[in-house]
Amino acid sequence: MLSQELLQILRCPACVREKDGLLEFYQEFWLICQDCDRKYPVVDDIPVMLIDEGDKWVKVAEQELPLPPPAIK
Repeated sequence: MLSQELLQILRCPACVREKDGLLEFYQEFWLICQDCDRKYPVVDDIPVMLIDEGDKWVKVAEQELPLPPPAIK
């Protein structure tokens, strides 16, 4: 489980320079950017905050995200 302190400081790496890049914690497995809709998986309680990883899931609807996310290769 991610701590509230960490959730308060994490921002979308793709948006943070030009926008707020605020993230919503979704189903304890995903961080979803409120500006660009990129979705970053949380694997073994570690957020995978790579822009390429967020790009993979940008067009997937929230309700269709796999729970838990697939392992990162």
